Amino acid sequence: MSRRVEIILGPTAVGKSAYAIRRALEVGSPVISCDSRQIFQELKIGTAVPSDEELAAVRHYFIRSIPITRNYTAGIYEAEALDLVNRLFSEGHETLVMCGGSMLYIDAFCYGLDDFPEVPLQMREHLMECLRDEGVEVLAQQLKELDPVSFQELDLSNPQRVIRALEVCLYTGEPFSSFKTRSFKKRDFEIVKTGLERPREQLYERINARVEQMMADGLEAEARAMLPYRELPALQTVGYREMFEYFDGKYDLDTTVRHIQASTRHYAKRQLTWWRRDSSIRWISA
Repeated sequence: MSRRVEIILGPTAVGKSAYAIRRALEVGSPVISCDSRQIFQELKIGTAVPSDEELAAVRHYFIRSIPITRNYTAGIYEAEALDLVNRLFSEGHETLVMCGGSMLYIDAFCYGLDDFPEVPLQMREHLMECLRDEGVEVLAQQLKELDPVSFQELDLSNPQRVIRALEVCLYTGEPFSSFKTRSFKKRDFEIVKTGLERPREQLYERINARVEQMMADGLEAEARAMLPYRELPALQTVGYREMFEYFDGKYDLDTTVRHIQASTRHYAKRQLTWWRRDSSIRWISA
């Protein structure tokens, strides 16, 4: 099989973008992003999009390409990324480079997603209000009662995942877990996964430094501009959540920065835990 997609993955701040650009230049490919937050136009600093120099070095797709108000899902990404890949193959590319750290987007592209039902937007908006008023713990407890399997499997610190599972339970009357078929779709091209890793202490130092650089680059102003949209799914993410709590007066700025650093380190740990189960990934030192 001559056509292949090389996926560069790994924890946040490990150095994926620089590595992917070097590889893309070697094989004459653009870089196809698989990051669920860098895709939004309004989110630049807090999502650590590639620098202007990196974006100029090679063409990038799915970077700041859609408005934050669009309800964008892993299923939509799967369809659009496959369309793009097939078009690029038809234009003569044999090797394409994909890069990112969003576990669900990568799985959607590689294997496809289970067929979950569409849920009315009003139900999600109601659950978002509950999240704001009562906290994720209350929603997680409700999920435990309706779907103990998903309660055990999901990352309960991620409100978006909890809400997604809970809305399916409430709308269909069936457990969210019952819609998971685990049937992988076959792709008509080869997929090669390369994981980048660093010693934990070094990775955590890079994460801490990145957050400090985000603050210096204007994360506070960017997050403040997003306040009218704080309930959108795209903003239920590390960095913006903590800044919104700062704006609410819950913490001072120094404490907020430490919370962002800690949340980012925790996210990196979750990413690695997720991917360690995938024996097809070839791990190399970043």
